Amino acid sequence: MRILFVAMSESIHVARWISQFSNQGWELYIFSSTDNLQIHPDFKNLTIYKSFYSYQKNVDKSVKIKGIPVIFNLFVRIGNKFLNALFPDYHKNQLSRIITGLKPDIIHSMEFQAGGYLTMEAKKKVPHHFPVWIATNWGSDIYHFGKDPLHEGRIKEILENCDYYSCECNRDVDLAIKYGLKGMVLPVLPNAGGFDLAFANKHRQTGPSSERRLILLKGYHGWAGRGLVGLEALSLCKNELNGYNVAIFSASSEVKKTAIEFSRKTGIPVYIIPPCPYHEMLDFFGKSRIYVGLSISDAISTSLLESMVMGAFPIQSNTSCADEWIVNGMSGFIVPPEDPCRVADAIKEAIKNDSLINNAVNINFDTAKERLNDKKIRELVIRSYNDIVNNQKLP
Repeated sequence: MRILFVAMSESIHVARWISQFSNQGWELYIFSSTDNLQIHPDFKNLTIYKSFYSYQKNVDKSVKIKGIPVIFNLFVRIGNKFLNALFPDYHKNQLSRIITGLKPDIIHSMEFQAGGYLTMEAKKKVPHHFPVWIATNWGSDIYHFGKDPLHEGRIKEILENCDYYSCECNRDVDLAIKYGLKGMVLPVLPNAGGFDLAFANKHRQTGPSSERRLILLKGYHGWAGRGLVGLEALSLCKNELNGYNVAIFSASSEVKKTAIEFSRKTGIPVYIIPPCPYHEMLDFFGKSRIYVGLSISDAISTSLLESMVMGAFPIQSNTSCADEWIVNGMSGFIVPPEDPCRVADAIKEAIKNDSLINNAVNINFDTAKERLNDKKIRELVIRSYNDIVNNQKLP
């Protein structure tokens, strides 16, 4: 089987998804939808297409890079800017040429606003014999951007033209149908695949989660993330946080500055987690009593799933599809993303109620065993690709 992914070559989610079938003997290709410098170090045994590229020491030797080689990263940036300015259609023309020459069995766009839009433009240029197209919806691709008049028409165009649609929320299946989906819906699964639960269990702190004294905050703050709201909520809990530490991952620059001031005012130690390997991030989840993730738009946050697997009590914003995974007030709290008082109330309850924490750990790990086992998900994913190529009816 030959699959061409139109996806972000820097993304850990793409790397984890593709790793599910890296040993199947299939021919795997990635067309870099963002065409930036980075290639995720977890990729193996595939070919990546870029416009320009330079040497990256952390790229596995089994990865082949095709494009125009240059010496320095600076020249990559200059080259891409030059192409985009003088030849605005270069990227979609490049993808069209690759599709025509490669003739993949499947083209799989992962994420709408970069990969999906680009694939749609390429399909217009290759109207005949276009491969079977899987369009995968990531976090806010439909839930947020579908409300934007600048995006709504393009989203509908993808959904009317793709052969198969995949996503990680039942909520987004309903939205895709509302926006005109004509293709078949694939099984609803996490976009990063499943978890090796035995491996994850080795990174969990021994003993009850109620004995942990770390709170983990997702620190992204931007058009969607609300890390600053999380910090404000923690400030409202300063009296309850005696003896606790706070760790922040994916921290935006403003969140880093505010966290330093938060620690100075409250005396609560704060650690900003730098970019780190996946297993080190699991260690933090495995030491945390509470995980807080807030955003105004998301699908199922991978961080929420990691908290469930690693025994951290999840407090997640109600704009994700957390309600498809946890029961509010029992196995986690689902809160408004921009209400620090409500978030603080949830944190306080999770701090004082040990039985709530320990019961939630058992519920969430049972859910993980049933719905997040990487072996089960991998088998389903591989079968789906095979059935698509064999044109069989999918579940």
